[in-house]
Amino acid sequence: MKENILKYLEKNKYVSGEILAEKLGISRVAIWKQIKKLKDLHYEIISHQNLGYCLVSRPDLLLPDEIQKGLDTDYMGHKIYYYRELESSNITAREKARSKKDEASEGTVIITEKQTGGKGRLGRKWFSPEGGIWLSIILYPHLSPAYIPRITLITAVAVVKAIKELTRIQGLIKWPNDILIHEKKVCGILTEMSAELDLINWLVIGLGINANIDHGEFPEEIKDTSISLKEILNQKISRVKLVQLFLREFEKCYNMINRKESALILNEWKLYSHTLGRKIKVKVGNRVVIGQATNINDKGALIIKKDNGECLEIISGTILK
Repeated sequence: MKENILKYLEKNKYVSGEILAEKLGISRVAIWKQIKKLKDLHYEIISHQNLGYCLVSRPDLLLPDEIQKGLDTDYMGHKIYYYRELESSNITAREKARSKKDEASEGTVIITEKQTGGKGRLGRKWFSPEGGIWLSIILYPHLSPAYIPRITLITAVAVVKAIKELTRIQGLIKWPNDILIHEKKVCGILTEMSAELDLINWLVIGLGINANIDHGEFPEEIKDTSISLKEILNQKISRVKLVQLFLREFEKCYNMINRKESALILNEWKLYSHTLGRKIKVKVGNRVVIGQATNINDKGALIIKKDNGECLEIISGTILK
């Protein structure tokens, strides 16, 4: 009902409560109650005794109606669970993924304005205040767990392309899951799953983008290594538009992975790579590997060439330098 009211308000500068009630088949009191709910959601709506209601502005909130209004995907984001605050979007997504698929079908999105216990890779705390984009996608790929590194890589590609389309800023991907701009982290990705030996039961991809965060908000320990899109552009971005662009790009990439056509996406990852061609130090389990990052293979593994000429394939690790 709220979305139907918004449609009428968008088409006309002013619409009377009487006309809205007639068009929607409800009472004027019911219209007034719906308008009040919209105002509570921070839609700016003014009223005039003789003219009716006028929509002045929409809120900077990641509301499902706002995201889905301009979303041109086949299934990604067609079901969205929205929260003003969560401990972690990934925790909520995992809970829903374990439930029946009618509650969390393929491409279901969990999105929140704020996280109180957001986590990154290796259990690191993820700073997640209001103004960022904190979302998780629930997937049920008919693939083996060996595809997980590739899915993380294609997620990064989708983020980079979405940011560039919205802001014209080129981000770079630090293997395996960070997006950098001006050598600072603007986005992180966390992939979690339930799987058997040769089959993924469900997959949750968590995404954290520093969108409209002031630099002074970052904790001291990450101030030198983190950046927000607002800080780069010196103005706020449309978070709703960025989510829409990301879901569109991600659906394209994910469809290619499902069709086992990942070569093109991996080539795109290489174009945006911050890692390839550099001498790096990677922590793999309890050991540290030092060498030249030379390639990403078709499994999504990073290829490191050591000083002695030995080449190593690294599926999972953390770049220290």
